Amino acid sequence: MISQETIQQLESIVGREHVSTAEDVVIQNSQDALKQVFPAEAVVFPGTAGEISAIMKLANEKRFFVTARGGGVGYTGGAVPIKGGIVLATGRLNRIIEINKGDLVVVTEPGVTNYDLQQAVEAEGLFYPPDPASWKESFIGGNIAENAGGPRCAKYGATKQFVLGLDFVTPTGEIIHAGSRTTKYATGFHLASLMVGSEGLLGIITRCILRLLPLPESRRTALAVFRSAEDACRCVASFSDAHIQPVAIELLDRASINAIEDYEPSGLPRDAGALLIIEVDGLRETVNREAEIVRQVCLDHHAVQFQEALTDDEATAIWNVRRKLSPAVKMTGKRKINEDAVVPRSRIPEFLNFLEDTGRKYGFLIPTFGHAGDGNLHVNVMLQRDDEEERELGHKAVREIFQRAVDLGGTISGEHGIGYAKAPYLEIALTHPTIDLMKTIKRAMDPNGILNPGKIFN
Repeated sequence: MISQETIQQLESIVGREHVSTAEDVVIQNSQDALKQVFPAEAVVFPGTAGEISAIMKLANEKRFFVTARGGGVGYTGGAVPIKGGIVLATGRLNRIIEINKGDLVVVTEPGVTNYDLQQAVEAEGLFYPPDPASWKESFIGGNIAENAGGPRCAKYGATKQFVLGLDFVTPTGEIIHAGSRTTKYATGFHLASLMVGSEGLLGIITRCILRLLPLPESRRTALAVFRSAEDACRCVASFSDAHIQPVAIELLDRASINAIEDYEPSGLPRDAGALLIIEVDGLRETVNREAEIVRQVCLDHHAVQFQEALTDDEATAIWNVRRKLSPAVKMTGKRKINEDAVVPRSRIPEFLNFLEDTGRKYGFLIPTFGHAGDGNLHVNVMLQRDDEEERELGHKAVREIFQRAVDLGGTISGEHGIGYAKAPYLEIALTHPTIDLMKTIKRAMDPNGILNPGKIFN
């Protein structure tokens, strides 16, 4: 238990108005997308790196746990204080400090949402590609901590490709300046990279230096429907043969298509094996040529429908098909186990076939959709009853799915991370020496086990 004296010390660091033990504030900051609540004893809202440093030093002195929290929308429970202590909420660190067009960098605090950052840099004719589905709610600090992805990873890569430098506070309270604002950096260990994907276990990010690109002049979007998933997947591979790299290649399987048609009919054929949403971007002349290639490649692979957006509104309508998926899939069962396995994209057809077989084996519907351009698929095991027996079967199916993904050369998460929800499956993807090395790094940086306990490692 955190004593009243410690609460008063926290108040002296950040101000009384920035510490709360109110039940509604605690619950709001003790759950994320899983909607499971592990109440903290207090929520603290620091406004500077110095305040975070002082909090971490106090936590080590008094031996209470600290869980850093950004937007709190993660699917694996990374921002949930499962062992109590305090939540350190970063929402006050919400300034975009600098947008530098000459250097192609943006310097920002971690509490800025992905959406607000994109809007700000695009107003300057610049582009920040990482675009997780939660872009309007998720914070940049959380995106970095989870190495967030999104549809545009097919061409531009995940968040890690855009992190040049970071300031962060270590679990013991030191303030670290890592990396630089230059694209080249070979000055000792790249500590900024160590923080990417660390899921809040190794430090608390306080300032981010991110790489930008010029804003693409033009963008074209298309939707192609295929009789079989195999045709759709062969189509994905053939874009490389045609010497183009679409910015996004999103795949929806048959179960996902039918979920959408049940939820809000869009005129999609229910007997289709899969559909692709494909987007290209760049200079207008290049985009026009690539759009022609996309159309021809899709038709060459037996697309039974092909729809190209000619206006921004039509492009929005195509992407709305993808955005309907989350509420549509929820309607297909009583409970959803949402996972994000990733396999080499050449193995997607085998993985989809395995998922259909697994669904038949356990009696579950398993709608699958996601980023075919990089092999990252969102697998939704839909339970028809919300009871203990059904949940056990669901988790057994998930373990088999993860094992199959690894056997195909992939892994158990492409962008959601491990948190506490996937910790029981970590040994499927990583060897024991690899896990032990991660634990060694954690102990070296956090000798008292203060920061974000109970995550990644069982």
